[in-house]
Amino acid sequence: MLCALPLRADEALVAVSTNFQKPAKVLAKAFEDKSGHEITLASGSTGQHYAQIIHGAPYDVYLAADTERPALLVAAGLAETSVSYAMGRLVFYSSQPDPNLDWIEALKSADRIAIANPDLAPYGRAARDVLEGLGIWDETRTVQGQNVGQAFALIASGNVEGGLVAASQVQGREASLVPSKLHAPIRQGAVLLTRAKGNLAAEEFLAYLTSDAALAVIEEFGYDRP
Repeated sequence: MLCALPLRADEALVAVSTNFQKPAKVLAKAFEDKSGHEITLASGSTGQHYAQIIHGAPYDVYLAADTERPALLVAAGLAETSVSYAMGRLVFYSSQPDPNLDWIEALKSADRIAIANPDLAPYGRAARDVLEGLGIWDETRTVQGQNVGQAFALIASGNVEGGLVAASQVQGREASLVPSKLHAPIRQGAVLLTRAKGNLAAEEFLAYLTSDAALAVIEEFGYDRP
């Protein structure tokens, strides 16, 4: 038993992009059981977390939905170790699921389309790519949540008839997977923030994200391996 315990149990505060909230909970629990460290998750949009970190928020690890903002933090000297941990997938989800639904026609005929804010959330940018590619991008038709979680809630509540959200949000529900060729790749990156250097919980959790065990969980939630 003594050999299984870490030399020092640390705690880490992890900023998690909303799309990755569900798998992050599973991964954090598995990591805690394995390591003895403690992980606290804070969910929000990639853009919101980035702004918070720039202004001194005490996060130790940043799990973004893109690689752009982690790279900016490294360039600014606020982060160092960087990894790519998942490739996100976009789906069309309707408040009235239908296995025979033509998702493109559903998008074209919808009065309102729920997406995440493209300025804050990479899944919102991907959704805009799809709508522009189909020739139906019109901001007056989109209802934008600050993050992809809010976009999903708009659909699930029935306030909006359908929209483009993360595949990880619709497990066990009827949804249409959007071909990845219709939008820029959603490569999700994570960084160890400089303030957390020497924090074993933060350093080891970041390393754990790219392990085979963690990647298997990530795939189960609808992501592709990076």
